[in-house]
Amino acid sequence: MCAQYCISFADVEKAHINIRDSIHLTPVLTSSILNQLTGRNLFFKCELFQKTGSFKIRGALNAVRSLVPDALERKPKAVVTHSSGNHGQALTY
Repeated sequence: MCAQYCISFADVEKAHINIRDSIHLTPVLTSSILNQLTGRNLFFKCELFQKTGSFKIRGALNAVRSLVPDALERKPKAVVTHSSGNHGQALTY
C-alpha cells in the first residue's frame, strides 16, 4: 500500500517547483499562550491569505499542472470537478 500512496520529500520538492510561481508565500504564526497551555510549540500556517482563501489551491494547481508535466502550451483547456467549496474554487483559479 505504501508504495502506491506514500509521498516522499522529493515529491514535495517537485510539487513546490511546480506551483511556486502561482501561489502566495503565506506566514506561519505562533501563540505563546497556546504553547503554554499545550506544553508544545504550535505553528499555524495562514493559508487564509492564499489567493483562493485556503490551502486547496496548492493541491489543485499541482494536480492540473501534473497532467502534462513538461508542456505548458499543451495544458488542459478544461477540467471537470464536483465541488461546492474550496477545491472547486481552486481549480477555477
